[in-house]
Amino acid sequence: MTSALENYINRILRRGPPAPQRGSAARARHYMTKCFLNEISGTVAVITSDGRMIVGTLKGFDQTINLILDESHERVFSSSQGVEQVVLGLYIVRGDNVAVIGEIDEETDSALDLGNIRAEPLNSVVH
Repeated sequence: MTSALENYINRILRRGPPAPQRGSAARARHYMTKCFLNEISGTVAVITSDGRMIVGTLKGFDQTINLILDESHERVFSSSQGVEQVVLGLYIVRGDNVAVIGEIDEETDSALDLGNIRAEPLNSVVH
């Protein structure tokens, strides 16, 4: 027996997100988001509104930008140590927590020496 979450994920992966039923602004936003996310093939970086950076393979999304990431990990930045990578595996990011999403050039990313990168952690997004 599968859980409701597994059914939801499988439905998104098979058909993609359903179109909004009313409101031209909602339809336009849905169409632009669907076109953008459908063009992404590979690894993405997601900056969340609480300042986390999650990197993984985009597997699916819905109309509220809930994201399904596979083989994901969180990159934790520190000003005194290198970047720590916390393995998350299959991960869902709620759409209302997504601040920025972008595709990563895997060749450039693999060439980075994350152990030598020093950076201050990001602050939360303030509305």
